[in-house]
Amino acid sequence: MSTAPAHLRPHREPASRELASGPAVSARLDRALRDYLAHLSVERGLSANTVAAYRRDLVRYAGYLAAAGRPGLGEVAEADVTGFVEAVRQGADGGRPLSPSSTARALAAVRGWHRFAQAEGMAVDDPSAEVRAPTQLRRLPHALSVDDVAALLDAAGAGDGPLPLRDRALLELLYATGARISEIVGLDVDGVSDRTAVRLLGKGSKERAVPVGSFARDALEAYLVRARPALAAAGRGTPALFLNTRGARMSRQTAWAALQAAAARAGLNEHVSPHTLRHSFATHLLSGGADVRVVQELLGHASVTTTQIYTMVTPDALREVYAAAHPRAR
Repeated sequence: MSTAPAHLRPHREPASRELASGPAVSARLDRALRDYLAHLSVERGLSANTVAAYRRDLVRYAGYLAAAGRPGLGEVAEADVTGFVEAVRQGADGGRPLSPSSTARALAAVRGWHRFAQAEGMAVDDPSAEVRAPTQLRRLPHALSVDDVAALLDAAGAGDGPLPLRDRALLELLYATGARISEIVGLDVDGVSDRTAVRLLGKGSKERAVPVGSFARDALEAYLVRARPALAAAGRGTPALFLNTRGARMSRQTAWAALQAAAARAGLNEHVSPHTLRHSFATHLLSGGADVRVVQELLGHASVTTTQIYTMVTPDALREVYAAAHPRAR
């Protein structure tokens, strides 16, 4: 306990101070929230942004519990958690309505808090254990056609100077490997020393080798011989493969801008992102007969379930197959 004079002690604002316009949260509930947020920050080492996201969801939950007359987590029932999920989906608690994915995120925060409360002896049961998040519509990944990819890559290399060579190599490598943009800009020159494959460092620091086709190899060779030395001359020496105009490692934002410029020159009016090329890579491989397990390894997915979304087909594709195959389709 602090013995410093009151005016010198650090001020600890209530975790639920945003709820000043709503029902008053009990001191017990507020203290439980502060303890959990401290646990996330100190013991679990979550980033400040992640803790802030938890805090926003749980402050809203604490306000809902206060309105329901629950002074502590030990008094919360499963019906309260279910009611909160429905309330935030519809905005019935006074906040903005949440999408199914945002509601699922809020429920995940609530579950974590209740598990913590049970482990710390603040509550006997976990009333959130059996509550299910709303079903989320599964969107098909957007993929470009093979012709659109070719137009995009041609547009990336249009023009003179080192930058078009760099941008062509960058986008060719993205499409050739299905890599995440962070994996490509994180490459060093020695990561492509073989030229027939690249060593990518994915999520969880897991490394994988992905083959590189002839188009990407040629674009990469042209960049390394004719463009990278000129870009490197502006810097202090870096092992990074892709460089910006200052001779430093290219950022994701710069890579994104290069892709957007190429898409505009190619006349692609639809939204094109680095992940669009990743989706296109997977979709084109599977359309060509590649095994889903092989595509999983190439993409660096931990679970084949994540990769299987690329095997789903659009209604237009279903209609085309039906029209071509069914004897009475016409």
